[in-house]
Amino acid sequence: MRAFLHPVRLIPLLFAVAIAIGTVVLMLPVSSADGSGTPFLTALFTATSAVAVTGLIVVDTATYWSGFGQLVIMLLFQLGGLGIMTAATLLGLMAGRGFGLQMRQATHVERSRLTGRNAASVLKLVLVITVVVEVTIALALGIRFATAHAMPAGEATWHGIFHAISAFNNAGFSSFSAGMMEFQLDGLILGPVMLAVVIGSLGFPVFEDWREHGIDTKHWTLHSRITLAGTGFLLLTGVVAHLAMEWSNPATLGQMATGDKVLNAAFHSVMPRTAGFNSLDVGAFREETLVTNYVLMFIGGGSAGTAGGVKVTTFFVLVAIMLAEILGRRDASMFGRRFGHAIERQALAVIMMALILILSATMYITSVTDLMLEEVLFETISAFATVGLSTGITADLPPSAQLVLILLMFVGRVGTITAATALALGGSTRKYRYPEENPIVG
Repeated sequence: MRAFLHPVRLIPLLFAVAIAIGTVVLMLPVSSADGSGTPFLTALFTATSAVAVTGLIVVDTATYWSGFGQLVIMLLFQLGGLGIMTAATLLGLMAGRGFGLQMRQATHVERSRLTGRNAASVLKLVLVITVVVEVTIALALGIRFATAHAMPAGEATWHGIFHAISAFNNAGFSSFSAGMMEFQLDGLILGPVMLAVVIGSLGFPVFEDWREHGIDTKHWTLHSRITLAGTGFLLLTGVVAHLAMEWSNPATLGQMATGDKVLNAAFHSVMPRTAGFNSLDVGAFREETLVTNYVLMFIGGGSAGTAGGVKVTTFFVLVAIMLAEILGRRDASMFGRRFGHAIERQALAVIMMALILILSATMYITSVTDLMLEEVLFETISAFATVGLSTGITADLPPSAQLVLILLMFVGRVGTITAATALALGGSTRKYRYPEENPIVG
């Protein structure tokens, strides 16, 4: 029993328990709109997608689930967004258990460098930011739904709360059948949703730096500076790419005015950061736009936040390593700080494990379906990176393919390093090192 209480095993176990409970509740007749109960696979897929804050769906959230079912889904992605992983890490620190070297290496990707002394303070910060952002965005959306879209006050309030929580937690679930497509010309709906997604995707270590040092970024940690600079670069790149590639596409931006094109390009630059909302028909994107989304989804957002993907810092650490090799520098560095070899190896491990999982899943799904490769690859990246965007094929996948996506969502949320370490935790450490030899690379 004590082995399961080790934080590295406890994290995926807590996620699994939350998914199991969510699956059982969603299978109840009261959770479905017609009161007939929900098949196990449908409930499992939806619960996993909610807890993993992904947003992929096999049934329409707005029409299939009852009000109670939608409430359960909202609670599940709120739980997943707050982060069972972050909560377990903080609670472990607060209990004074401490972490060994192996655990610190395993969970470093998913959490900031915390100490027992400031754990309670960070947990308070997490809760305060969550409540403030979600309440503010819910009010903004609710008022807009009621005043500009003629919704009754109760309905507007519900949709505002649902989308505020979904956006901040990067969940991508919508209580509208068409998602955000019916609001594609309303910047006062898309704007708050984008803002909530970006705030949630930055990660709480960034807010801890902001609390301690304000806007004096010179005293911020390297992690925060990389996250902010990387996020800004990726968002700008996404806007330009979507505008350039979809400008004349009549099925997406082609029929819009210039201002609306910029608004929707910005929205779809933010959403691949693992939010999953769409104001345009993703299935109508040009192939080059889909490739852009592959990259944005794969990278994801900041560590220890509500976003998924391999994380911004992981990607830019690898970029720095590549540039150091090209320029013949001894160390990889950014912002006047060099990276330790352990971080470099960790970044490489995360990237390689992600690629292996995505490619393996893609090969399997293409072997059991007649779908095009680009559609399947989009789906598997979206599942692993817990994005939720889809070209519309999720519900049509065979059960075995849906089970593969469930596994990708689970591992993508728990974290590749944490999942792998949890499975191999009992392994012994070698007491020796092999002789060194350097094979030819490249």
